[in-house]
Amino acid sequence: MQREILVASPRGFCAGVSHAIEIVDLILEREGPPVYVRHEIVHNRYVVEKLRAEGAIFVDELADVPAGALVIFSAHGVAPSVREDAKARGLRVVDATCPLVTKVHVEALRYARDGYDILVIGHRGHVEVVGTLGHAPEQMHLVETVADVAGVVVRDPARIAVVTQTTLSVDDTRDIVEAIRRRFPAVHLPAKDDICYATQNRQTAVKELARQSDLVLVLGSPTSSNANRLVEVARTAGSAARLIEDAQAIEAGWLDGVTTVGLTAGASTPEALVEASVAHLRSLGFEHVRDLTTAVEQVTFPISRALRAQA
Repeated sequence: MQREILVASPRGFCAGVSHAIEIVDLILEREGPPVYVRHEIVHNRYVVEKLRAEGAIFVDELADVPAGALVIFSAHGVAPSVREDAKARGLRVVDATCPLVTKVHVEALRYARDGYDILVIGHRGHVEVVGTLGHAPEQMHLVETVADVAGVVVRDPARIAVVTQTTLSVDDTRDIVEAIRRRFPAVHLPAKDDICYATQNRQTAVKELARQSDLVLVLGSPTSSNANRLVEVARTAGSAARLIEDAQAIEAGWLDGVTTVGLTAGASTPEALVEASVAHLRSLGFEHVRDLTTAVEQVTFPISRALRAQA
């Protein structure tokens, strides 16, 4: 019996994550340590530990950053109040917000200026959602589930708009949006889906991975929204699925009776962890490795000329 590893593509780092990490690397090289970063630059323990070893200091609050120091905002984005606080403290700011998150913020501000109530589909407490809600807090309503839609209280049902967290499950979000449509037929939806291209591509890939695998392993941190959604999508598609942080987390007992292991990685997971997991699975008897490609990604977010040109 041939046992194989089916490796999904696309997987791992998205353009927004690569963009944010490149910014931290550039600032560390230019400024030298320490460099302060508000919140984890991305939700992956290995990425954070590597940058910490190189001199990055991750803080939860700007009060932990010395006055006048340089601080980098993470890929998840921040509320305007955080930017105002940074200015008041005399901090030098470098913004590593993912451009797709910035797009959501711009949409929210536009709707707010036009007097709309805004339904924000997302997970309470997630760093990205906290930042989005801060753009028009008096006009925004967090919606986490279909059931939440019935409890929303708005000023004018004819002036409702929707934005979403970028790393949600495409299928779950679709169900919530349909519930919103039913309750508020005049709702304004984004011209283009807020869920980022990388999240959608990885979820599409994991559905096919689940169809062809007995067990799907998703590499990612427990704090990573998109990695957790990949596990959920794989299970919904009919496969057993587990979230693992690295190869050492794989338990041999999981592989009893398994012929094909599907392997993918969340958008914050470095490729080195995928390679190590493949090597570990091969040592456990899964000799054949096959790629499963469902899309080819060519999106990049280059660092701005202004940032590169700064002395």
